[in-house]
Order: sequence, then structure tokens, then C-alpha cells
Amino acid sequence: MYEYSIYWIREEIASHYFHKSDILYRFFGEYQDNSNRIDLRKQYLYITNRFSKNTMISHISMHLKDNVNFHMKGSSMEIYTDRQYISLHISEKQLKFRSGSLQDAEEILFPVLRIFQPFLFVIGNTDEKYGWITPVKLPKAERENRVLYSW
Repeated sequence: MYEYSIYWIREEIASHYFHKSDILYRFFGEYQDNSNRIDLRKQYLYITNRFSKNTMISHISMHLKDNVNFHMKGSSMEIYTDRQYISLHISEKQLKFRSGSLQDAEEILFPVLRIFQPFLFVIGNTDEKYGWITPVKLPKAERENRVLYSW
């Protein structure tokens, strides 16, 4: 089983760091290793939003596909089909899940999370995979003002 953590990143941070996901990855790794450092703790609290357990449970249960089942165990949710299984733990600042593969999460968990919030950053706790669950889409005016070069 692989284990992953999902963080809900504040919109302005997500917009700024979308193409710098390696920096976010290194920050979360540093914070995990040094969670007693006050400066890292303040940054962590600033860049991440809180998950409401009740809101997450309600959202996930309402938006799962018909062939996907779930079962609650305290703060954990088991999400499964005939051939896939995900264990999801909901805490205040992160969602932590275990699955047989990232593909299982892509098929049954991530579609539900994409509907919930576009600024979710996932990090592999058992491997070095990381990235955004949903790409950040810039407003049209901002896209048009971007250039690939400067004089």
C-alpha cells in the first residue's frame, strides 16, 4: 500500500507556486522533519487551509460514483469498489490516504476532490511523487498578459 498526504493550499499561494511544485514538496518535507521549528509551523499554518471533517464526509459521500461504496470508522473513511480500496483519514490540515496505487486514487478519489476544491497538493509519503490534483486555471485576463520572454 502507498500512503499520500493531501494539503489544501491557499489560493494566492497555489497561484504563485503552481509551476514551482518542487518548492512546496521540499517545504512539506522540511516541515515534517522539523515540525518543532516555529518559523516552519507559521508558514505551514499560513499556506494551508483547514478541512472540515463533516463537510468532507458529506461532499465525498454525495459525489462518489454509483459503483463506489464507503464506510466510516471515526475520522477515517473506507472507499472501495469490487477491485479498488482506499483508506482516507481526515484531519484538520491534511487528508491522508492509502491505496494500492495512485491510479486507484485517480479513478475513485481525485474526481470527487476536484469538485470540492481546485487547490489540493498531494505528496507521496512512501515515494517521491507529488503534484497538484487539479491544475490551477488562471483568469483569461491574467493569461493574456503573460509573456514567455522579456526584452
